[in-house]
Amino acid sequence: MTDPLAEVVGLLQPGVRFTKVVGAAGHWGVRRAETGEPSYCVILEGHCRIAVEDSPPMTLEPGDFVLIPATRNFSMTSMQAPTALDFDTPPVQLRPGEFRLGRQDGPLEARYIIGHCVFGSPDAALLVSLLPRLVHVRGEARLSTLVQLVNDESRAQRPAREVVMARLLEVLLIEALRSSATDGTAASPGLVRGLADARLAGALRSMHEAPARDWTVAALAQASALSRSVFFERFQRAVGVAPMAYLLAWRMALAKDLLRRGACGIAEAAARVGYSSASTFSVAFARHIGVPPARYLRDQVDRQVEALA
Repeated sequence: MTDPLAEVVGLLQPGVRFTKVVGAAGHWGVRRAETGEPSYCVILEGHCRIAVEDSPPMTLEPGDFVLIPATRNFSMTSMQAPTALDFDTPPVQLRPGEFRLGRQDGPLEARYIIGHCVFGSPDAALLVSLLPRLVHVRGEARLSTLVQLVNDESRAQRPAREVVMARLLEVLLIEALRSSATDGTAASPGLVRGLADARLAGALRSMHEAPARDWTVAALAQASALSRSVFFERFQRAVGVAPMAYLLAWRMALAKDLLRRGACGIAEAAARVGYSSASTFSVAFARHIGVPPARYLRDQVDRQVEALA
């Protein structure tokens, strides 16, 4: 059976940019500006608060895991409200990869690992649009273990380090997403919340298993054992987009991957993602991606030539 989460994360090609351990006490606060890159955080001990743009503030406790697939403006603070000066005070580096915020002496009141990733896929923005904007998972020891392994591997100089890092991070992201899929309230609208709904999960898996099929809202509603109107409203509320908009985004992601890898020509790519003719596909591709597929192919070849030069 096709696993939509594994497919999306696999195409994203995740990698680690950096991780660090942060300890904090007293009044403290840090802000991060929007980067569009994925960020994650796991609370090792103590409590703190996180406020992500367009989402209500949350109190984090030991074992909590937060994933922001495309980082927006957010802040992390002590439980006691920090002052403007606290936000302007930079963390003190204790040793490589470890920092302290707020009061510099006495016991820690919070300790966490925070990291930033990179998605290697040129289609990252398109793929991330299928994911929730924010994932919060609580009480999953497996995630804490995986983050510790990522942190350890990122600081080691072992053979095949980059390969191991890529695999660990891929597992970490899938684990975070599927953990939140067991609770539809744990993630903002997106693929994860859709999969948490047993009825909608059938339609999502069907689209991923057979993207070339001539899907209609009525056919997808039938796969979900729902009426057309109930299915449409429920899908849009859970996933954040209409069913046909999700299908189009997934088809375009697959098409770009096929063309970029040179797996087939334009006509075959069109057929594989559900278009009856190359011309119809070209119009849809240009409207969604911004350039026709022939131009996209030429750009990919040019990039490969530049990389080899």
